[in-house]
Amino acid sequence: MWGSCRDYFYINWGGVSIRRRSRTDIVEDILRVATNGAKKTHIVYEVNLNFNIAQKYLEMLNEKELIRHENGLFITTDKGKVFQEMAKELKL
Repeated sequence: MWGSCRDYFYINWGGVSIRRRSRTDIVEDILRVATNGAKKTHIVYEVNLNFNIAQKYLEMLNEKELIRHENGLFITTDKGKVFQEMAKELKL
């Protein structure tokens, strides 16, 4: 059974509910972790993604200039911080 609440999706399998995050939630989490710079491995573990999915998000965020890749670290840009704040406000 599927249901949704705000930007989250809930799946109910035999009494176990699983919450699925929206793309915006995942992006917001990545930008939060990368605020002071983070390696890909750190982002993967903190945001709870697999490496392939994380790579796709990181490429997309880099293309949109929300993060930059510098000396092996992903760092949230000023544009990324603005996006982060806007995403937080929209959740209210």
